[in-house]
Amino acid sequence: MIRRFRPYFRYLRPQRGLLIAAILCGILAGIASGFGLPYMVKKTFPAVFAVGATPLSAWELTLLALWIPAVFVVRGVATYLNTYFIQLVGTRVLEAIRLDFFRKLQVLPLSFFQKNSTGDLLSRGLADANQLQVTLTTIANEIVRSPASLIGSIVFIAWTAYTEKGVALVLVILAVVPLSVLPIRYVGKKLIKRAGQIQAELGGVTNIFSENLSATKEVRAFSLEDREVARFGRASQTLIRAQMKFVKYEKALAPLIEIVSAAGISLTLVYAYKVHLAQETFITLITALYASYEPIKKLGSLNNEMKRGLGALERLEEILTAPVSIVDAPDARALTRAHGALSFENVSFSYQPGELVLNEVSVQIPAGTVCALVGPSGAGKSTFAHLVPRFFDPVSGRITLDGHDLRSLRLADLRRNIAVVSQDPVLFNDTIYHNLLIARPESTRAEIGAAARAAYAHDFVSAFPEGYDTIVGERGARLSGGQKQRLALARAFLRDAPILILDEATSALDSDSEAAIQLALKKLVVGKTVLIIAHRFSTIRDATTIIVFEAGEIVATGNHAHLYTASPLYRSLYDRQQGAA
Repeated sequence: MIRRFRPYFRYLRPQRGLLIAAILCGILAGIASGFGLPYMVKKTFPAVFAVGATPLSAWELTLLALWIPAVFVVRGVATYLNTYFIQLVGTRVLEAIRLDFFRKLQVLPLSFFQKNSTGDLLSRGLADANQLQVTLTTIANEIVRSPASLIGSIVFIAWTAYTEKGVALVLVILAVVPLSVLPIRYVGKKLIKRAGQIQAELGGVTNIFSENLSATKEVRAFSLEDREVARFGRASQTLIRAQMKFVKYEKALAPLIEIVSAAGISLTLVYAYKVHLAQETFITLITALYASYEPIKKLGSLNNEMKRGLGALERLEEILTAPVSIVDAPDARALTRAHGALSFENVSFSYQPGELVLNEVSVQIPAGTVCALVGPSGAGKSTFAHLVPRFFDPVSGRITLDGHDLRSLRLADLRRNIAVVSQDPVLFNDTIYHNLLIARPESTRAEIGAAARAAYAHDFVSAFPEGYDTIVGERGARLSGGQKQRLALARAFLRDAPILILDEATSALDSDSEAAIQLALKKLVVGKTVLIIAHRFSTIRDATTIIVFEAGEIVATGNHAHLYTASPLYRSLYDRQQGAA
């Protein structure tokens, strides 16, 4: 089973100096326990309590008395340093594992996140990463420390028993040690079934927790408090049952080993009586034998730890080894500033095999075109737009920018030429200044202020006591929907990319602000290729081209006047919305 974790021991390599120091301290502590303690008993107690022995001088008695704390000082200091160094190594290993996990999440395609819940990913990145760290450091430590203690005990037992009564006593005493391994094997088989189940159930609990925290308004608006508590309670109970099944077997291991050990000691007692073994020798041997059971128990716990770590490892590997489909080609070409001419050539796309969202779509969008995408919900409008920055790649066909296949361009260069304003913009829990700066990190404060003015955001930002240094809160919680939308538009102004994707960018604004933003957008779109994912027809009046989608296909293109006459679907959608208005 250790072989299963071997590829992940690379996390220990940068800490090998600390790890070696921890292992050496562990070996010293193990020898002090396994050999030092029984040897101390052998030399100290008979000298002090032997009947008829020559009285000890004060100096001799002091030396014998000091031997006891000396052994425990060595054992205690070595154990402390071993534990401290291992914890330090473990903390750094955990940091490396979580960083790799987080780094992998940054490059996985968006389709991956549509298949995996946020709560489950959080559980893997936190709880499972922590479990793997504990397992790796425990293996690295105990795989040397416990055997050192066990070997120290066995060597002392064999040496003492052989010098007293020969090989027969050695065999009788040591025959008990292998019997102690039987509970480890039995319990291990039970634990391996439970470890993965615990990690999966923990992911479910975390998912419910995360989902509830992200839907606080909806829970209160629909009076779902009791339902959510009950749902969380059921998930918690399932987790607890899985945990207790694991605990039932894990905690049974130490008592089982001790019972087997006690039976072995009793047999040794009977044999010692028959061979007339001296009391002090018997006590010394039993001390060493008992000391040998502690590392056996730890090796058993190590076995349990590996079972638990294996469950965490399997869940982490699903992320760490997940294929990254959106990557630069080996010969990817650099792209400076694009002109913005887009071409879709027989493009098909599906999120699930056999379920096409776009089907053989072909269209030319010349540079500088303001193009509106309209159609019923689920017709493929957003997917069409999201293929341009390569949030996804088509399953067939190709998309070109200025005549170059998107997959032949460097991904970072491609996305640097695109600005996206979503319907529900996300702001990071940082200052307004830093939330705008992500659009173009080299921007000056003057440029940021100009972009905010263009998006009609400067006035409300300046009204805050801290101005642009105001913390917006998690996901912009301290701002209104319209304020967040205007900051998202300010990012687009600041980025000044030749391609602009607007997902109903003015939907959260009041009528006055929307009118002002429409004027600002007229300036923003000049000379740019713009894709407007339109949910309201009032936002597409300035579009030079309208593409109508239905069931993943383009069924019509043209301007409003042409489509209203030539496309029944467009006319139906337009009239329905105008009638509702």
